[in-house]
Amino acid sequence: MCEENETQVTKIHLLGFRSLHKYRTLLFIVFLLTYIFILGGNLLIIALVSVIDHLKTPMYFFLKHLSIADVLLTTSVVPVMLDIILVERGIFSFWGCIMQLYLFCMFGFVQCLIIAIMSFDRYLAICHPLRYTSLMNQDICLQLIVGSWFIVCVLALSEFFVLIQINFCGLNSIDHFFCDFGPVVELATSDSSILILQDFVFAIIMILFPFVFIIMTYVLIFFTILKISSIFGRRKAFSTCSSHLTSVCIYYGTLLTVYSAPSDENTSHINKYRSLLYLVVTPLMNPIIYSLRNQEIKRAVQKVIITISQNG
Repeated sequence: MCEENETQVTKIHLLGFRSLHKYRTLLFIVFLLTYIFILGGNLLIIALVSVIDHLKTPMYFFLKHLSIADVLLTTSVVPVMLDIILVERGIFSFWGCIMQLYLFCMFGFVQCLIIAIMSFDRYLAICHPLRYTSLMNQDICLQLIVGSWFIVCVLALSEFFVLIQINFCGLNSIDHFFCDFGPVVELATSDSSILILQDFVFAIIMILFPFVFIIMTYVLIFFTILKISSIFGRRKAFSTCSSHLTSVCIYYGTLLTVYSAPSDENTSHINKYRSLLYLVVTPLMNPIIYSLRNQEIKRAVQKVIITISQNG
């Protein structure tokens, strides 16, 4: 409960990009166009994988769900960010802010798990090609995706129950463009150590463990590729996982850029801008990576264009 001279926080003020006031029109246009490209690119992948028969394989099934997570993650933040850029001070209900925080965390954690599952898929395809079809069939693929969402939802719900027991009184301004975990917890006026510890443990489970798993699978993939005698065979094997490996480097590179820095006031301000990397850059790059470096996606796009032009 709040003390007599304090009031319960019911509204959250997101301060946005105050230092970039004179560039707000340019920022709005750039982020709006970027958001449109993110939606267009990821929705195109979702549509192609859902419609084109030769793309209905485990790798593209997981890619489709990664694109879904990208769209959901970006949509949970960018529309609010665009509004804040225009009005320069976004006012959010407290529970709306908490909802955005946990949607953002859920979609981000799901991304980590899906990327790890995709690395496992590439491991099976390269290291155990004869057993790949039986080990990665349609039912198992669906179970892996449903299981990922279930785990993330359970962890997020357990953290939510801890959060609602914490008091938020008095200050309600956040120097950020969305309700990120760190800035929200800084507003707490009661002990939040259990919540911080819980979030740290969940981050290890949902971010660090998948990252270690990805490294292990690619070490095994690397040694398997080295055993291939022909240069053509090595190139073909590597090409099947090059797009995913590029995506892993971009995704975890941006996370490390944001969260590996020491926590202080200046760093927190800088991290507000760094967080744009995994909110905007990664969802934008994934469709580009898989479109430009994947011949099957290119052929699917060409097939759709030819079909549309013939029908037209």
